[in-house]
Amino acid sequence: MVESIENMNVRKPAVAGQFYSGKEDALRKSIEQMLCKAESKIKATGIVSPHAGFMYSGPVAGHVYSNIEIPGTVVILGPNHTGIGEPYAIMTEGKWLMPFGEVEIESSLAKDILNSSQLIKEDLNAHKLEHSLEVQVPFLQYFRPDIKIVPIVIGGGAFLEIGEAIAKGLKKHKKDFLIVASSDMTHYESHESAKKKDKLAIDAMLKLDEKEMLNKIRKHKISMCGYGPASIMLIASKILGAKNAKLVRYMTSGDTSGDYSAVVGYAGIAVY
Repeated sequence: MVESIENMNVRKPAVAGQFYSGKEDALRKSIEQMLCKAESKIKATGIVSPHAGFMYSGPVAGHVYSNIEIPGTVVILGPNHTGIGEPYAIMTEGKWLMPFGEVEIESSLAKDILNSSQLIKEDLNAHKLEHSLEVQVPFLQYFRPDIKIVPIVIGGGAFLEIGEAIAKGLKKHKKDFLIVASSDMTHYESHESAKKKDKLAIDAMLKLDEKEMLNKIRKHKISMCGYGPASIMLIASKILGAKNAKLVRYMTSGDTSGDYSAVVGYAGIAVY
């Protein structure tokens, strides 16, 4: 039986029940344990948020989402861990099925971004098994149940072109928005080594300097998996008027597991 066009535009959860609870009530309870009380909310242009299992990186993600205003439209950028699909893969139509309910694609914005780029291609396959974007969605839905998203998986290095295309689409959109760059930091080094290396990349991001960040990553061999999404977010955010950045929280997996010998670093950064 040939799959219907409608079903072809529906993405089912890939890591519900693994990276986070697949049951609505349990998911809501777990998210609430990861949030914090913010004195005031930042109207952010973009953020960096981690994408490991919630038990490890959830507290960092929870803190960054607690500290920003969540608009109705969010562009989510994540690295391609699977190697499947186009290097720059977007979904411009359809919906994501999640434990908190369906999430619609902001189709008009997605198509504007697609049409503004020579490199971005329509490709559901790159999204089907990719977890880095998916784990951002429960936090977004918790704060904004009517959220609409534009998901883009990044597997190539043309960061300037993609950042400019996103900025061009968002300027045309003329609505409040947020750009989420999904990234973990150093992978599987000691806690102290991870902290030292990650600080170099974080300091560059806080200066909104994606070129310095990439140079630091190369020079010090920092295994930050979402440097592409982070670079693109910084490029687009600066075009759209961002001037500042703030480190909301940094942790490593050792802070929750107690094993500091081989950790993954997690940073939550707001750009505004």
